[in-house]
Amino acid sequence: MQGDSFTEGKYRVNKAIIVPQVRLIDQDGKAVGIISTKEAMIKAREVGLDLVEISAQSVPPVCKIVDYGKLKYEQQKKKSEAKRKQKIVETKEVKLTPSIGDHDYQVKLSSIRRFIGDGNRIKVTLRFRGREISHKEIGEKLLDRLTEDMKEIAKRDGAQQLEGRQMVMILVPHVSK
Repeated sequence: MQGDSFTEGKYRVNKAIIVPQVRLIDQDGKAVGIISTKEAMIKAREVGLDLVEISAQSVPPVCKIVDYGKLKYEQQKKKSEAKRKQKIVETKEVKLTPSIGDHDYQVKLSSIRRFIGDGNRIKVTLRFRGREISHKEIGEKLLDRLTEDMKEIAKRDGAQQLEGRQMVMILVPHVSK
């Protein structure tokens, strides 16, 4: 049993419940009905559990006789389970140059396929060196070729952008249905 005037998080417990009447649910989950708060606290003490305000918005508030420590533990468990099931999408970066050789291109392509297969976004950075910047169309053709090679598993997110001496494009995996 928790301390008598314990309030933590979103629940009011035991003496922290200050309304005159509550709708009580007993430890077995059965609805007892609307009774005074004092009477509900006495029933909770008799079975060695806490009176916890589950729904404060309803009139009168809904209270349940439960072990508050166990309730907190189960909520924490649900929260961590939901967090564990979340997929964190990372953005991986692949760097290219306009004069990339065919074999190097194939190696980069296989890396991109692996990253997309893991569900990650890909930031493709095409870096121009020296006078290569004057032939942007070569870079655009290379990024278009890459998009075409990846069209069955990924799509371009927005248009390619020129940022200083580099051209950037984002690839995202197709949404699985």
